[in-house]
Amino acid sequence: MEAVSETDVQFWMAKAVNWGEATSCSALLDTSRHLGSLRSFLQQVLQGLQQMSSTSEAMKTFPFVGQFLGRLCWNPCVIADERSQRLLLRCLSCLYSAEPLNAVEQKANMWIKVVSLMTEEVIKSCNGLPNTSARCSNGNIYVMSTACAALVTCPQMSPLIGALLKHSMLCGTSCLNQEFIKEVSEALISKRLVLEDEAIVNLWCYSPSCLEGAAVSLMESVLSDHETMTQSLDKHVNDSLLPQASADHCHIFLTVSEIYRNVLTEIDENLAVRALIQVFTVCFLQRLTGQKTQDRLPLRAFFPHVMPSLLPPLLTAPSEVPREAWLDHLIWIRSLLQSVMENEAGEDVRAYQAVFEAWFLLVQCGYWVDTAAELLVLAAPENAEPLLWLLTFFHHPTNRGHQRSQQTAVAREAWTHLRMLFFTHPPPPRHLSAVKELLSSSLSANLVLHLFLNFTVFSHGPVSIINEINDKVLTEAAVKRRALWILASIRCRLNSAATRDDRVHSRLRTLQDTLLQT
Repeated sequence: MEAVSETDVQFWMAKAVNWGEATSCSALLDTSRHLGSLRSFLQQVLQGLQQMSSTSEAMKTFPFVGQFLGRLCWNPCVIADERSQRLLLRCLSCLYSAEPLNAVEQKANMWIKVVSLMTEEVIKSCNGLPNTSARCSNGNIYVMSTACAALVTCPQMSPLIGALLKHSMLCGTSCLNQEFIKEVSEALISKRLVLEDEAIVNLWCYSPSCLEGAAVSLMESVLSDHETMTQSLDKHVNDSLLPQASADHCHIFLTVSEIYRNVLTEIDENLAVRALIQVFTVCFLQRLTGQKTQDRLPLRAFFPHVMPSLLPPLLTAPSEVPREAWLDHLIWIRSLLQSVMENEAGEDVRAYQAVFEAWFLLVQCGYWVDTAAELLVLAAPENAEPLLWLLTFFHHPTNRGHQRSQQTAVAREAWTHLRMLFFTHPPPPRHLSAVKELLSSSLSANLVLHLFLNFTVFSHGPVSIINEINDKVLTEAAVKRRALWILASIRCRLNSAATRDDRVHSRLRTLQDTLLQT
């Protein structure tokens, strides 16, 4: 590293004093002439500061630095130059002490409070001016965001970043540096930056690409860590802030839903993605319900592509419907979905689109499919048909190769075998083999697994018998992984149930733990 010479120090200190706040023409001209060489000097100072182990050591080695940097902070010509301002703030960040131990470090922190002063200036520009155009007239906003781009991971910059994002929301125009937006988004996703919730939502409202990044990051984190996520998926989704932001800003919900919808069209058999969509929707609806009625947008605004008659029954949570009315509610849902599908036989693209939108809403509201699967455990044969139909449509929404009748027959066959397997003691080997064979079928494996897990969790047989059946059926690693995602959806629904059944929760937890251990 090139040493900072005493001659250079004296020269630049004299310049900083002479320039002052550079309000005269001569001072502005002299500052602009020297900006290039000033940047070179600041780069030397920065390299020197980065070698120091503490603020005290830095102040001892460079006793001039506090006064010098402080004077430059009030020079509008220096601040207006993007590279000079970036170097200046990076030098200041090297002097910050989270816990100052002596008077020197305390004084250094005081110098760094130019950042706090900038924050106050931005806040005043947000609140103190009467109209939007006046708020946006402050050219320093762009300059400040440009300078912050290299410093977004410095903890002391968080208030300024938050104030800049708030300003952008209030003015409604693109007055922030795009590099700053990119750096903030990447730092948030990598957890190298902590911002208040309001600032994060402001970022998403300002930049659609940042919102998309957050939605994709949530999905990737879920897909990459099934052991953790299947145990606490609803908590992880809520911690992402996306459900709350979606309830407060309709366009955020529509964007996130569109991203997950597109993913689902590519990999419609991925149970992890379906579980994420369902849990995200549940968390969103909980936040929406918590809003004051007068502040709440109509549900139609959040689900604009779906047949309106589907919204009331599907968006009503099972916990809001008496248990004895669940069957009738599900029959109502089935009849509405069937009415959408009646037009599928034609070649009309709009008919196919209507079916897809209805199916996607069913995926979002998968708690009603889980409820149907639960009722099938103890359902009488005469009540099983509409429930099996819903389960089949959920797992096989299209009628490719005219296989829907075949898939419905598989669902009925699986249900019959499962009833015999779980309610006959000891479990008949013939039915055990039949269930294993159906689980290995590529046609309806997820449908059969969905049914099987509900029998495991909700049947009333002895735990020892159920564990024995599980050990014999759930043997393949891939099947166990898929089972964990179905159980994660079931668990989310049970967590929001009106009443808690400790026996069911215990079985669910034991099954999850067993699958994770093996």
